[in-house]
Amino acid sequence: MDWEIFFDIHKDLPRQGSGRDEYTQKAFEMIPKIKNPKILDIGCGPGLQTIKLAKLSDGEIIGIDIHQPYIDQLEKNVKKHSLNQRVKTINKSMFDMDFQEGHFDIIWAEGSIFIIGFEQGLKDWKKFIKPNGYLAVHEMTWIKNNPPKEIYDYWQQVYPAISTIDKNLKIIDKCGYKILGHFALPEDAWWEFYYDPLQNRLKDMKVKYMNNPEGLELIAEEEKEIDLFIKYNKWYGSVFYVMQKKS
Repeated sequence: MDWEIFFDIHKDLPRQGSGRDEYTQKAFEMIPKIKNPKILDIGCGPGLQTIKLAKLSDGEIIGIDIHQPYIDQLEKNVKKHSLNQRVKTINKSMFDMDFQEGHFDIIWAEGSIFIIGFEQGLKDWKKFIKPNGYLAVHEMTWIKNNPPKEIYDYWQQVYPAISTIDKNLKIIDKCGYKILGHFALPEDAWWEFYYDPLQNRLKDMKVKYMNNPEGLELIAEEEKEIDLFIKYNKWYGSVFYVMQKKS
């Protein structure tokens, strides 16, 4: 993949995946109240959820991402909402975290854990969470069994680790967490801040890359993802899992 073209397509979108403030809040409210929590937002992207977490928690939040334009986008919003004292950003990979063990009350990851893998993320991130602290992620998941072949084959190619809710709940228990709640993000979580602006961007990108075969191929893949979501979203989606570290 030509990442330069990919990031050009995704530049300045409100979100880089599914999500809405109300679903961030729904997941956050599953966690018992903590006074001034320390929160790590992994793979924060442009950080709409980072801002929402700051407003919900009155805590200190660190947002990490490896793509500096996303960090810059978040920092503009931090200043806009006068959250400079409580929200910090770091250009850092989830594969290279060197935070103090047991430092965070809450680790948050909206749609980014797939990069490291659901089970691996639960295992690797656990050491950074305080005893009895919390982890909230959303992960692409089969919502219904026996999906049609077209969408099953697509996800086997794009993200073979996609699993069912039941299997993910077993992984959560095996990795030393207690599930507090889970819910699938509704269809509207995909459109307003992600697929709608992405579709508009793709129209312009087709003109920009009309003589670039690799660019047109990437655009076609983005369009395919959206078309398949319209056709098959009852079978799969991003599921929020909110859990507590057992010890």
